[in-house]
Amino acid sequence: MSAEIVNLRQFRKKQARSDKEKQAEQNRIAFGRTKAEKNLTTALNEKTAKAHDAGRIETEKTED
Repeated sequence: MSAEIVNLRQFRKKQARSDKEKQAEQNRIAFGRTKAEKNLTTALNEKTAKAHDAGRIETEKTED
């Protein structure tokens, strides 16, 4: 039962690279949208909000 010998400096560097790559992947997902995609999302949200407001029934409030 012999253990595998590991250079700690190399291990730390490999771990740091792996952590940076994970962070980069998360950033690509969060911030990697094009301007056209952002504009499309905004337009769809506005259209949905208008449709929602158009279907709203307003009632008169009476003062007692």
